[in-house]
Amino acid sequence: MPHAEERVAHSHVTDVDTGAGRIALLRLDNDQDKPTTLGPQGLAELRDALLVQQGRARDGEIVALAVTGRPGHLCAGADLTIVGRIEDPVRAGEIARLGHDALRLLGELGVPTFAFVGGLALGGGLEIALHCTYRSVAAGTRALGLPETLLGLVPGWGGCTLLPRLVGVSEACRIILDNPWSGNRLMDASTAARIGLVDAVLPDDGFVDASLAWATEVLQGADVPRRPLDEPDTWAQESQAARARVDRRLHGAAPAPYRALELVTAARDRDRDSAFAAEDEALAALLGTPELRAGLYALDLTTRRARTTAGAPDLAAAVPVGAVGIVGAGLMAAQLAVLLAGRLDVPVRMREIDDERAATGRARVAGLVERQVRRGRLAPDAGRALVDRITVGTDLAELAGSDLVIEAVTEVLDVKQRVFAELEDVVGPHAVLATNTSALSVGAMAKGLAHPERVVGLHVFNPVAQMPLVEVARAERTSDAAVATALTVARDAGKTAVLCADRPGFVVNRLLLRELAEVLHAADTGTPVEVVDAALRPLGLPMGPFALLQLVGLPVAQHVLEALHHDLGDRYPVSPGLATLADAGRRVVPEPDGSGREADVDPTIQDAFGTPGGPAAMSASAVLDTVLAGLTEEVGLMLDEGVVVSPEQIDLAMILGARFGFHLGGLLPYLDRSGWSERVLGRRLLPF
Repeated sequence: MPHAEERVAHSHVTDVDTGAGRIALLRLDNDQDKPTTLGPQGLAELRDALLVQQGRARDGEIVALAVTGRPGHLCAGADLTIVGRIEDPVRAGEIARLGHDALRLLGELGVPTFAFVGGLALGGGLEIALHCTYRSVAAGTRALGLPETLLGLVPGWGGCTLLPRLVGVSEACRIILDNPWSGNRLMDASTAARIGLVDAVLPDDGFVDASLAWATEVLQGADVPRRPLDEPDTWAQESQAARARVDRRLHGAAPAPYRALELVTAARDRDRDSAFAAEDEALAALLGTPELRAGLYALDLTTRRARTTAGAPDLAAAVPVGAVGIVGAGLMAAQLAVLLAGRLDVPVRMREIDDERAATGRARVAGLVERQVRRGRLAPDAGRALVDRITVGTDLAELAGSDLVIEAVTEVLDVKQRVFAELEDVVGPHAVLATNTSALSVGAMAKGLAHPERVVGLHVFNPVAQMPLVEVARAERTSDAAVATALTVARDAGKTAVLCADRPGFVVNRLLLRELAEVLHAADTGTPVEVVDAALRPLGLPMGPFALLQLVGLPVAQHVLEALHHDLGDRYPVSPGLATLADAGRRVVPEPDGSGREADVDPTIQDAFGTPGGPAAMSASAVLDTVLAGLTEEVGLMLDEGVVVSPEQIDLAMILGARFGFHLGGLLPYLDRSGWSERVLGRRLLPF
């Protein structure tokens, strides 16, 4: 009987007679409308089916075997609901070996094997294809990858061994190490063909029949080129370069990428048995680790749980949005206009205060769209149509027909209040008014309006095209209709929304500024800036605190810090050093040099903080402790205040809005497992 939680991937085999002889076609499918994954029973069934075909090949009954899945889908990899719960090292080793015992038969069948990749192939699904002799892929495929290291595992069913031998060690390191940790990038069919991962790109319609015809040609002698194995020096150099990139990104904070790199580095000269045994050992060591549990928790948050916004009203209350207005035409406003006009397919009318700024706004919109066209994300005709849907003028009355109007003006409360007061006299009674503020009070902006209930926070993160998070902030008097409209717009724009209360800084900025406030205070009180900058590296965050300051913009960070100091008190001390740097317009990290190296702090900014030393100066470990204690305190206060309805929403926001790594699970799992939750709050933050 199958495991109670396993959706078994069945192996259905049929024979197909071709001009080259009989091909056994093995179709993997769980016979459900859910992703096909490989658990213990599915792997055992696949192994048994392949052993039967191995015997048929030996007896001359088949000339080849091809494995495929249902249309648009090969396999999504291991069944993580089962694999992720294994803590017994013996059982972990069994699961690792079971994967190899099944999949390696595809390379040891005695006849050529083909993978017909009709769509998504991730993790173990892509490893199925790697074990085969030849690979075809459907042209519309957009989801090929090995994301295991992001989750806390390695591609341990052959991926670390077979991929570098096939595509070269440089591309293998990119796929195994770089792509997962850069927003979990996946490959499309054309990229896979360009690097030699697949041998043929075939039309989506009739893909299996086309693949069978191609396989027949191959069996009849058609040439399928292969790149030569990298020379030892190249292999070593590329492995060392990949190690440097991993170090820059993680500083040893997550074990899985390092184990994967060890396997890739050794794969060139190991024989098949010893290479697969090393993969088994690595998988067994990583199963049951805190980083794997954190990674699976983060995966669940950003996939299954992110589909439903916790605490949301019935979305049926949303106002239908047929036109959008935006007050402002700066960079953020232009990004919003392009996003909403493109995703919602509605006209967007923007308003600026004079003709010169309006012209600049139009040029900005055109430039953003042109960039998408150049990168192949939009066809030229679609780009022109998108630009045509966005207008920029100076008359506020042009926004009158909008169902949703978003203010995206400067982060000054009284300016935003004036904008909303003017809008209320222009828009219709049903229109929702949204603010893109990142930290200011939504309720304060609505104060004095005749209908404050239609004002809602809609904080879209910058850069808009890349960041997946939207914070929807509900003020005390915000209506269900306004909240539902904001959530629906965020969803339709392809974003994940976290619903939060109208409290200072909402979720992400409140925590990021608490982190920055602590490190800036350390610098202001005598800790050298280079010590401060290095202090958070053991967390494996996407960038150091000074690089984060540079990204946010020093004047913006200073403004938000001052606002939070005003609203939340001395936990957010104002930084004299930051003020000095912001006023002088100085950079705090060097200009990017194109090398991809981490942007360390510019040591010359030490003069803004004064001469280091003195009784308050701290070591790097003490700075890290201060930051973690402060973040723990702030999380506890946010939960007490009801900023979000569940602690998991904080993690979702920090993963998607602050790029906290999957190895941390966001923030709260790390605070729990490192003991900070109980030290500071006297309790764990999560129920596991």
